[in-house]
Order: sequence, then C-alpha cells, then structure tokens
Amino acid sequence: MRGVAGLVLGAVTGVLTLVLAPALLDERAARAGADLERRRIGAFFNAEIPAITIDRRRAAGYLLARAPVGLLGGVILGLCGLGVVTGARLAVGWWITRENLDAIPPSPVIVAYFAVAGAVLAFLAAQGLVGVAAMERRIAARFLGPDPLEVYRRRVEELAASRAEVVAAVDDERRRIERDLHDGVQQRLVALGMLIGRARRADDPDRARDLLEQAHDASRLALADLRETSWRVFPSALDSEGLGAALEAVAERAPLPVDLDVRLDGPDRPPREVETAAYFVVCEAVTNAAKHSGATRVSVRVARHGRILSVTIIDDGTGGADPSGGGLRGLARRAEALDGTVTVLSPPGGPTEITAELPCG
Repeated sequence: MRGVAGLVLGAVTGVLTLVLAPALLDERAARAGADLERRRIGAFFNAEIPAITIDRRRAAGYLLARAPVGLLGGVILGLCGLGVVTGARLAVGWWITRENLDAIPPSPVIVAYFAVAGAVLAFLAAQGLVGVAAMERRIAARFLGPDPLEVYRRRVEELAASRAEVVAAVDDERRRIERDLHDGVQQRLVALGMLIGRARRADDPDRARDLLEQAHDASRLALADLRETSWRVFPSALDSEGLGAALEAVAERAPLPVDLDVRLDGPDRPPREVETAAYFVVCEAVTNAAKHSGATRVSVRVARHGRILSVTIIDDGTGGADPSGGGLRGLARRAEALDGTVTVLSPPGGPTEITAELPCG
C-alpha cells in the first residue's frame, strides 16, 4: 500500500510539475521540489537517496525527467481502478442474471475467458507499477545522487590512501619485529654465548657446571622469546585450527583474565585475511589493556553476521585511549585495507570499547 500511495503522490506531483514548469526557473523552487521528491521516494519506495547540494539545473532537470514517469504511474493506476470497477460490474450483473430464472446465465466458457483476461491484465498492470517505481528510483539516483565520476574518483583516492597506509602498516610491523628480535631474542642469545664462553674458560668444574646450568636456563628463555615473537608475527594455529583456537591461545597467554565468546556461524571459515585482521585487533587490544589501561578483565566477543565479521573488545580500565596512537592506528589501517572499520570508544574513567567490522567478501 505504501508503494501505491507513493505512485499516487508521484502522479500528482508530475501534473503539478508540468503545470508549474515556469516556476522551476527559480533556484529555491527547483531545489525544494527536488528535495520533496527525494523524501517521497525514500518514504514510499525504500530508496535512500543521500541529501546533497545540487544546482538549479540538475534539480529542474530531475523534476522534468520524472514528471512523465509519474504520469505513467497515474495512468496505470487509473487503468487498474477501471479494471476493478469493470470486473465488479460484470460479477454483479452475472449474479443478478443467475438469480433471475427468466434470464439465460453466462456460460462457463465466457466466465473463464473474462477471468483469464482479467488475471493477465492485472499481472501486466502490477508489473507496470513495479517498473514505474524502479524508474522513479533510478532517475532520482541519477539526478539527485552524487555524480558517478565523482564517486569513482573518491573510490580511487580511498584505494590509493589505503594502499599507502597498508605499506606504512607493514613497515611499522617490520620495525616492531626487528625491535622484538633486537631487545629480546638477541639479548638472550648474547647472554647465552657469554655464559657458555665463561663455562669453557672456567678451571673449577663446579663453577663450570653452574655456568652451564645458567646457560641452559638462558637458552630456554631465548627459545620462549623466539616463540613469542614468531607467535606475534603470525600464529600457526590461525592457519591450522582457525580464529577461535588462535584467540583461545591469546586468552591463555594474556596477563589478565579474558572472557572469550566466539560465534562463527556458517559452513565456511572467514577469509584468511579477515581472520588475520581480527586476530591482530584482539591481540593489540588485549595488550593495550594489560599495559596501559590498568584493566583487571577484558571481554572479547567475535560474531559473524551475514557477510560481516564483528569483533568487540571491552576492558574495565581507566579509558582515555587515543585512536590516533601507533597501535590503534595500525589496526585501523589493517581494517581499512579490507574495506572494514575500527571504532574506539574510550572516555576518561573507562571503560574502553574497540569494535572492528570486517567484510567477509
């Protein structure tokens, strides 16, 4: 019924447009008429046309282009009404004839003929109304929406910026790995080498044994640091067992309690790059909560809603996280490379909520 009401109003405004066509020379009148039509299409035809500033020429062109379409919709509605009235008159007439014993009732063949013809005409009228509504939406999108060339230009700019941010994010990640190796694993290996060298030069067997025990402990610590670094680069569980298992490992290794809720409905796993982005969003958020926010607990919820993978991390820390900071900005770059978004809500006093929405194709 909403669509029929929209077509009726479209027919009325089409007539008014043709009658008041000279008024379209006024810029305010043309813009007001175009805005009224935009609202009508959004309200009755479920087509959201963004409100953008257009000049008088585009507004007047739109009103004149859609006026015949509105009149066509009015004509089809009129024919529908005429068909309903005709069908009702025939039905009433046949019923009266049937009740009149002196009259000859219509034959079944005639009744079937009119029924089939009426059904075909009703179908054609319905398709005509659907086509008019589709034409209304297309014309409005063409004249009232953004210019297609401008849309393509903006998309190219977004892709260029996204590519540059991905390159920057990869460079930042490489520097972080180099820093982890230099400050962690390399220092452990240097200490290990020094302990082994001292053990080789020791004259006292007991002293040498103690140094070798220290070297053994240092080797275990170096191996743990190396595993930690390789895990932060890319966890093997993410490939073999999926996002849920990788996040369970993150929760187990976190220095504070993590409540994990992963719901990945659907027969197929999310794409690998989406799982990777979701994993690093959770890792960075949990690490920030443990190091900077003073949080005592973190809640992680991962759910798939159709083609969108949603990741939400909430901690009970002091808040005040800066979305433009290095870590969070890197996560935003990673998500934007997949046409996703990262939203950070961290008022002073907390809590901090980080939400990432990643399209799965």
